[in-house]
Amino acid sequence: MFKQFIQNTRKPEGTLGRMMLKGMNTGHAKLAAWGFSHLTLRNHTHILDVGCGGGANIAKMLKDVSESVVDGLDYSAESVAFSKKTNADYLGKRCTIHQGDVSSLPYSDHSLDYVTAFETIYFWPDPDAAFKEIKRVLKPGGILFICCESADPSNTTWTDRIEGMTVYRGEDLKKRLLKIGYLKVELHKNKKGWMCLTAVC
Repeated sequence: MFKQFIQNTRKPEGTLGRMMLKGMNTGHAKLAAWGFSHLTLRNHTHILDVGCGGGANIAKMLKDVSESVVDGLDYSAESVAFSKKTNADYLGKRCTIHQGDVSSLPYSDHSLDYVTAFETIYFWPDPDAAFKEIKRVLKPGGILFICCESADPSNTTWTDRIEGMTVYRGEDLKKRLLKIGYLKVELHKNKKGWMCLTAVC
């Protein structure tokens, strides 16, 4: 049962997926709070949270920047449904939640101010393609924000258990982002091994 349950980290489905999403919304709260301490969100902006999971980070941003639009995107139908339920009061007003692929975003060129990615890049089949696509939709000066609890590829505790999971070093991600054309990338780490990056277009 545990092996089946843990696979829902990658793509939540069914009852086990809903259980996972509920756990993510609470279990990732401390990581998200630490990550947000390194990101200054401006009001009157358009934000997209990719890999939005259960929607807790969308809810926080809707509250923190009360005059901004905060959308979500996830490739799991279960995540989209759960995230919509979490943010039901804002749907159709300041929030739209899509089912889709980070490598093919439903936004026009240079239309977003921020794209956030919490605990999700582990499962992107082609991170470079995703980074290029995110760069396409960000405005000049727009920010991609990445936050991960795991950033040590030598620690295989989770990658041995979760199919399709890849852990990246922050320094490697920084090099990739600069090579793709992001103008400035800042990396932050803490003693727990958490890392976050802000990449400016």
